[in-house]
Amino acid sequence: MQNPVENMNILFVFLIINWLCVVQLSGQNVTNVDLGIILEMDTLLGKITKTSMLMALEDFYGANTQNYTRKIVPHIRDSNSDAIQAASAAIDLVKNVQVKAILGPSRSAQADFIIDVGGKAKVPILSSATSPSLSPKESPFFVRTAHCSSSQAKPIAEIIQAFGWRKAVLVYGDSVYSSGVVPFLTDAMLESNTIVPYRSVISLSATDDQILQELDKLMTMQTRVFVVHLMPSLASRLFLKAKEAGMMNQGYAWIITEALTSLLDSLDYTVIDSMQGVLGLKPYVPGSVKLNNFTRRWRKRFREENPEIDRFELNVYGLWAYDGVFALAKAAERVSNMAQPQFTKPAINGKNLSDLDTIGTSEMGDELIESVRNIQFNGLSGDFHIVDGQLEASAFQIVNVIGNGERTIGFWTETYGISKELKPNEDQLVYQPSKDNLGIIIWPGDSTIVPKGWEIPTSPQKKLRVGVPVKGGLEEFIKVERDPSTNAVIATGFCVDVFKEVIMSLPYAVPYDFIPFETPDGDSAGDYNDLVYQIYLKNYDAVVGDVTILANRTRFVDFTLPYTESGVSTVVRIKDDERKNAWIFLKPLTMDLWLTTGAFFVFIGVVVWVLEHRINKEFRGPPGKQVGMIFWFSFSTLVFAHKEKVMSNLSRFVVIIWVFVVLVLTSSYTASLTSMLTVQQLQPDVTDIFDLVKNGEYIGYQTGSFITELLKSKMFDASKFINYNTFEEYDEALSEGSRNGGVDGIVDELPYLRLFLAKYCRKYTMVGPTFKTAGFGFAFSKGSPLLPDVSRAVLNVSEGDKMMRITKQWFGEETDCSEQTGAVATSDSLTVDSFKGLFLIAGLSSSLALATFLFTFFYENREVLVSEGSIVQKLSTMATIFDQKRNDSSSASKKHNAGDEAAAASNVVSPGSTPGLATTPAISYFHHQEGVFSHDESFSAATEPGSPIHDAIVVSDSSA
Repeated sequence: MQNPVENMNILFVFLIINWLCVVQLSGQNVTNVDLGIILEMDTLLGKITKTSMLMALEDFYGANTQNYTRKIVPHIRDSNSDAIQAASAAIDLVKNVQVKAILGPSRSAQADFIIDVGGKAKVPILSSATSPSLSPKESPFFVRTAHCSSSQAKPIAEIIQAFGWRKAVLVYGDSVYSSGVVPFLTDAMLESNTIVPYRSVISLSATDDQILQELDKLMTMQTRVFVVHLMPSLASRLFLKAKEAGMMNQGYAWIITEALTSLLDSLDYTVIDSMQGVLGLKPYVPGSVKLNNFTRRWRKRFREENPEIDRFELNVYGLWAYDGVFALAKAAERVSNMAQPQFTKPAINGKNLSDLDTIGTSEMGDELIESVRNIQFNGLSGDFHIVDGQLEASAFQIVNVIGNGERTIGFWTETYGISKELKPNEDQLVYQPSKDNLGIIIWPGDSTIVPKGWEIPTSPQKKLRVGVPVKGGLEEFIKVERDPSTNAVIATGFCVDVFKEVIMSLPYAVPYDFIPFETPDGDSAGDYNDLVYQIYLKNYDAVVGDVTILANRTRFVDFTLPYTESGVSTVVRIKDDERKNAWIFLKPLTMDLWLTTGAFFVFIGVVVWVLEHRINKEFRGPPGKQVGMIFWFSFSTLVFAHKEKVMSNLSRFVVIIWVFVVLVLTSSYTASLTSMLTVQQLQPDVTDIFDLVKNGEYIGYQTGSFITELLKSKMFDASKFINYNTFEEYDEALSEGSRNGGVDGIVDELPYLRLFLAKYCRKYTMVGPTFKTAGFGFAFSKGSPLLPDVSRAVLNVSEGDKMMRITKQWFGEETDCSEQTGAVATSDSLTVDSFKGLFLIAGLSSSLALATFLFTFFYENREVLVSEGSIVQKLSTMATIFDQKRNDSSSASKKHNAGDEAAAASNVVSPGSTPGLATTPAISYFHHQEGVFSHDESFSAATEPGSPIHDAIVVSDSSA
């Protein structure tokens, strides 16, 4: 029987052997994967990253005890923040250790060379270097396990746009990390209508004095918005000096990029104190229980490994390092090619080769990098998804540096833009950047007032330099003098007062000095185009005066909104008072209308005489009486004094129409003449400036004005232009006229002409056309940050009582002839065009009546027309018949009227009479009807044989 103790010993030995066998068997299925890690162990970030990576390996294999076939073996190297040592470490890891992948470094300058080494050896390089200059697309064995810094360009640009800042200065270091993101920031700002007027590049080796000098340069500029993209060490020194220079006071705005924002917890308290009010952007990390548990473990582990460090916090770079190791471990499990040898060495062939030439290539590199580039899982930093060789950016957190840390004020996502919540409700979707979508911000200087983004430097030598024109007249608009004792410039006038009122209405102080645009002798140094061009030459910051906004001037400067009315017009002389003219009664109608009316009077008289001559004794008699009746009857209708009765219905129709026409004509004439005699007529000599050009008259304009260019563009003759300086010269030149050395018209802008006419409205008036201009405006340099605020202030002043007060002060009250200044003069005489319809009706009705009469007359006397004889004889007979009185007393007489008239028109010649001797026998009117002659009445007529009448009678008798 065996001893129980021996039995226990046998059982223990059996268990030990069994455990060793299991371990041996399991170890045979696990392949070690050598991983190179290059860190900056002399920096806090390097220590944070190391702890996170080692904990990631422990967590991965601790959670997958029997489920992994590849085990990563880390080989850590210290670069000592030196690019050469980092490159040397990479070569050593690839050549001697034959690592299958390398993690790190985080600095872009160090990663640049190591990426090339990895590409040559087909060793994947996983780095958190964020510079866009390192492209995973161009380097197939490079994977960025962090966000590319270019992804923050759009959020930063929208933050600037949300506060309405028009300009921002970029402050970045002279390194691959900093300079790589600058083009992306600049482009994003330009898309948001933000200009980058200056780029401040700070050397990595810059001293504190050099940094202070650069800050002094920034203070001399107007822009007060700065975007800082620096590593923490250099940024800390920058903000300490900025506070010392007074650039962390109220009115300044600072925005820091994610590299600095993510490491705020690791900065010294004095640095944080100098950054109060700064806005920052950093990647958003969603909270989770897993993250909280890991953070507690990480803090304990880091404190044990680095007891000398007091201030530290786990940041997004530590989380990316943790997730990067997890990603590599997951990718290694998918690799199937683990055959030996794992590195292929190049053939040496006795050549002297460098270390790079003898590295060789990894057999599993292609499969491993493909596995890493397709990895996706939910890590501690959120959704860890590699897209196009780099970690896909999702959301950003916007923070405000307050107290000893930071406070979240909003978020930015590609979907919602800037918002207070990460995922706002559907009715709160934000598509336009707005400051209202952010929380309360404490700005530098412990201020809650949003900085306007720019300021005019307050030092005396940096006041706003305002150029003003020197003029010899029109002092109501602007006048420049010098104090005799101090020689100080004194500018007065309407334009100056408006400018002062505008500057005073701005929400901030803008100191300025007026600088005359003059020669050493005190004369004007040029025209207004030359004055405006001085801004482009940097001699002035702005120009104030009666400067018109013109398209060609906007090529060099920007203008505010106009503060006066626009337009260019012409002033001409007013004619003398027509009431003193003896012939004013002719003025109501134009000559064409007088002639047309007279012609119609004669025409109507002739028509009525024709219609009434045969039946109305009033229209018969000697030729002189009949001609007089024609004129008397028609012209008497002008005053409705005609007493002759008309008997024909056609005549009555014509007279009714004509009397209506006369009524309209006389009424219009009376109204026009009454207006001329009772209302003072202020009519010009000409009604259009083109009349002056057509007549070759001289035209005046204001000295230094753009009017000459305007008139030349209208094809006016420049030799006819004469310039003047004052309103008195305007008056004198217009009074003399072109023929006496003056001008017949003054062309100028409406503000000048309004004031001129207010003084001389009894002598001159304004005529058309009015050429459009934009009015007076204040000129500023291109892109001046003052321009938007000044334009808004111009609107406020123009719409309020201040403009009325200034206008009244310089131009006085409106005169009683102010209405006349805005009218365009036209002729006041009535023209034919106004009565075309009436004349047309009268002419058609009269012609119709005359045509009806003639048709009836010829029809009744058709026997004469068809009789034998010449045309002259027929016409003579018809004329004779027409001249005889027609008796319309009975129907019978009407029926036989034509025959009676024909008989009456014939002289019966006695057979025994002497030829050529006129006799007066008794003859009868007769009418041939159905072969029967009827006797009506006898009359005496004298004729001769062979005359047209005698022949007509003979012919008629023969046919009878």
